[in-house]
Amino acid sequence: MPQFIVQGGQPLKGEISIGGSKNAALPILAATLLATTPSTLHNVPDISDVHAFLKILSGLGADVSFDAGTVTVNPSRVASAQIDPSLVKHMRASILLLGPLLARFREVDLAFPGGCVLGKRSVHAHLHALTKLGAEIIESDESIHLKAAALQPANIIMAEASVTATENAVMAAVLIPGTTTIRWVAMEPHVQDLCRFLQKMGADISGIGSPTLTIQGGKPLTGVDYSVTSDYLEAGTLVLAAVLTNGDVRIKNCPVEHLDSFWQKLEEVGAKFELSENEVHILPHGELHAVEKLQTSVYPGFATDLQAPFAVLLTQCEGTSEVHETLFEGRLNYLPELERMGATAELLNPHQATITGPARLKGAPIVSWDIRAGAAMVLAALIAEGETIISDINYIDRGYSRIDEKLRSLGAKIERRA
Repeated sequence: MPQFIVQGGQPLKGEISIGGSKNAALPILAATLLATTPSTLHNVPDISDVHAFLKILSGLGADVSFDAGTVTVNPSRVASAQIDPSLVKHMRASILLLGPLLARFREVDLAFPGGCVLGKRSVHAHLHALTKLGAEIIESDESIHLKAAALQPANIIMAEASVTATENAVMAAVLIPGTTTIRWVAMEPHVQDLCRFLQKMGADISGIGSPTLTIQGGKPLTGVDYSVTSDYLEAGTLVLAAVLTNGDVRIKNCPVEHLDSFWQKLEEVGAKFELSENEVHILPHGELHAVEKLQTSVYPGFATDLQAPFAVLLTQCEGTSEVHETLFEGRLNYLPELERMGATAELLNPHQATITGPARLKGAPIVSWDIRAGAAMVLAALIAEGETIISDINYIDRGYSRIDEKLRSLGAKIERRA
C-alpha cells in the first residue's frame, strides 16, 4: 500500500489554487443520467472516488471520459438500472444513483454502499423521501430495491437534513410532472451546486440555499456544459496547513463565503488571515488559544469534514478545547494516532473529546482512518519533529487531488512511497 513520508517543521510559503469539489462532482455525475444527451463537466477533481463513480456510469452503459479535469458523460445508451454490486460496495456515494435511476427507469436495485468507516449510516432518510414520491420498497437483505409503477409529486418533510438524501429527492423530483416541495433540506454548497446544474439542464427549482426547495417537475432535461464549484473542504484543509506551520500562504479560487463558521473558529484561536473575494491570505501568527467548544453541525454550521483537521490545530493551542462531533460515529477514531505523536487528548464518548495543548508532536508511523482523518494526519506530520510515515493513504486520495504535490509546491517535505 502507498504511504506518505513527511519531514516536519517546514513553514509553508507561496500561492496555491483550490480545485473542484468532490462532494459536488459526485452528485452532478449522477444527475447526468437524467438527460439522454451528453454533459461536459469542468473543474472535476482528479481523485479515486470520481474515477470509481465514472466506472459505475460506464457499467450502466454511459460513454465517459476524463481529461485534465474535464469529464464528458453521454448517457444515451443507458438502458436499465442494473448496477454491478462489486462497484458500489466500495463507495458510499453510489447511493446517489437511487434518485436519478428511479426517476428515469421507475426501478433501481442498488447493493448497500460501502466506503469510509464512520459508523453505520442509515438509508432511512433516502427511503422516506423516495417513497413519498411513490416508490415501493422491495424487501431485500442484500440491496436497496425500489420500484414504482408511476411517481407523483409530493410535499416532503425530510426525515433529517441529510445531504445525499436531499440530493436523491431533488434528482427524482425534477422528472416528475407537477409541484414537489421538499422541506428541511440540506443546504451545503455542494447541494446548491447540484441544484444549479439541474437548473442549467432545464429543471425549475426555487429556494436554492434555503431549508425549502420547490420543484416544478416534468420538464425534459438536456446535457449541458458546467463547471463544478471549488472545494471548500480542500480550502479549509490547506488553510489549516498554513496556520499550523505558521506560514505565509495565499490561497486562490477559495470559496470564502462557504466557510463562515470556519473563519470564526480561526479568529477564536488567534490565527491571522485576510479575506477577499475568492481568496484568503494566511499570515504568521503569535500564540494560539484553545476554544471552548468545536461543535460540528449541518451547514452553515462547522463542517464535520473539517473537524479532524481543525483538531490538529487545537493540539497547538494553549489550554483545553472540547470537540463535539454531532453527526457521525467513528469520527474521533483518529485521536489515538495524534496521541501516538505526543498530543494530549481524552475521548469522553464516541462523540466528544477534549484536547489540551500546546503539544510537541513527534514523527511516528500512523494510519488514515477515513478521508478527512487522513488529511488530519498529513497536517500533524507537517509540524511534527522528525519523520512521519502515514499508511492507508488510499483514503486521502479518495478526497484530495494530489495533496502531496500541492504541499510540496508550498515548501513541505512530503513524498509518496509506492
